Amino acid sequence: MKYLVSRAGRSILIAARAYILIETQVGRSPDVAAALQSMSGVPSVDIITGDFDIIALVEAQDMVSMADLVTGLVQSIPGVTRTITCVAA
Repeated sequence: MKYLVSRAGRSILIAARAYILIETQVGRSPDVAAALQSMSGVPSVDIITGDFDIIALVEAQDMVSMADLVTGLVQSIPGVTRTITCVAA
């Protein structure tokens, strides 16, 4: 499925959307959430309770870009200990 979203006054075609469940080191959730909010391609970030500490919505133009975002950027944020990616159908 493809999505048309508006960013900074322009429309972008998004072909990949996923929710990332993120576990953080104790006390690091606010810092990790702030880092995620500053990233392009991450329109929504929430601190949650339960088995994971944060849920983030990520969007990319294709699955390769999505993988690069998750493995290259999200997983390298200091304080992130584990992620699970749930790709939207």
